[in-house]
Amino acid sequence: MSQILLPRLSTGIDGLDEILNGGLIPQRAYLVRGGPGTGKTTLGLHFLTAGVAAGKSALFITLEEAESKIRRNAAGLNLDLAGVTFLDLSPTSEFFAQTQTYDIFSPAEVEREPITQQIVESVQTLQPAVVFLDPLTQFRYLSSDLFQFRKQVLSFLRFLVEQGATVLFTSEDSQDMPDNDLQFIADGIIHLENAPTGRTLHVSKIRGSDFRGTRHSMRLTGNGMEVFPRLLPAETAQDIAFDIIPSGVPELDELLNGGLERGTVTLLTGPSGVGKTTLGFQFMKEAAGRGERSVVFSFEEEVEIILRRCEAVNIPVRTMQKQGTLLVKKVEPLQYSPDEFAQQVRYQVEREQARVVMIDSVAGYRLCMQGEDLISHLHALAKYLQHMGIALILVAETPNVVGEFQVTDAGISYLADNIVFLRYLEMKGELRKAIGVLKKRLSNFEKTLREFEITRYGIKVGKPLSNLRGILSGVPEWVSADKTHE
Repeated sequence: MSQILLPRLSTGIDGLDEILNGGLIPQRAYLVRGGPGTGKTTLGLHFLTAGVAAGKSALFITLEEAESKIRRNAAGLNLDLAGVTFLDLSPTSEFFAQTQTYDIFSPAEVEREPITQQIVESVQTLQPAVVFLDPLTQFRYLSSDLFQFRKQVLSFLRFLVEQGATVLFTSEDSQDMPDNDLQFIADGIIHLENAPTGRTLHVSKIRGSDFRGTRHSMRLTGNGMEVFPRLLPAETAQDIAFDIIPSGVPELDELLNGGLERGTVTLLTGPSGVGKTTLGFQFMKEAAGRGERSVVFSFEEEVEIILRRCEAVNIPVRTMQKQGTLLVKKVEPLQYSPDEFAQQVRYQVEREQARVVMIDSVAGYRLCMQGEDLISHLHALAKYLQHMGIALILVAETPNVVGEFQVTDAGISYLADNIVFLRYLEMKGELRKAIGVLKKRLSNFEKTLREFEITRYGIKVGKPLSNLRGILSGVPEWVSADKTHE
């Protein structure tokens, strides 16, 4: 006889539900573990409020903090506990004032029975569908030895589950009293950590279900807990139509054999001030003309500076913003983890239907890493956008203004389907610019270099620089027309 699968229960945190492939399996017991201040109780509050919102009865069994304090803390996080029933077993101030002696029985034996009776009565009366117990390790002090503790916890959790409850319980793990026994007992384990590089969450065990086992970024905010799942590109793959996105500049489109394809990664590389960002906006200007939405994540320049600069070269960015075809978003890299930033990108793609995404620049994005590997995170983000059919433009700065050509110092050129490079040239005592295409995976491209200029009328690309040699070596020189055919 096949078992009926019950709908998953939400934890009340969208990102965590995604990691758990939809939420918690009902009528099981899950351990939430972590050090002080990692957010264990906050997670439990989300779980209970989500249960109440779904029309389920909810019970909070507290063995440490008083109910009044928990309710105040929850109100500060905008979490409504009005529908949550409390069983407050925390010690009161009267406990300290009273003189209690046990002549025959140990304190554990005397205190365990009334506490157990209160829990049984509350559960049988309320019949809760969701239970949060904080912290279960307090039961350890009511047991005479570890064997009795494990046996009692197993019996207690089985009692709750058999009553139809889904249980979330916390542990206080320490070097002197580890919670390994609880980890074996639990049907699932959620770990919360607060490291110098930021808060993380990871799931190490869910019986009978798959889950995303890697570490994910997490943040405690004024509205509780937010979880940012790490991107797994393979899960988002879909059929891609590699439509062409032209630039609207005929000579540039000749270089690119029509333009950039959707579902590809384009690397715009060159020294500071050469025009990489403006070139990226040129493609977005054309996309806006077709009613498509583009998003720019600026890690370096302020939004107002970008807007003024674009309008000065005939790119109507403010009009594009009003029409909803462009968003320019300033990102403070030191305030975000890679997973948090990826969540912002996903929101723009999946909710706001962005079709072109530009990251300006790779160097700024690197600051989000907080010691983590740049290439692995950028690889996941790029592959996700490719699988979603999005045209991704990465702006990368080369370290040298002049000198030998270098694509990028970040080691990410393998990610690019298209590489467009910009160079400064010193010609007849003037500083000029050139543009060329180094790589294009999906089509042929023009192998020549062309002069590149940004004017008040927009981007201007000249004829091929057929008589110029040595541009990539950094020492360009003119040759006669006869030598160009040698």
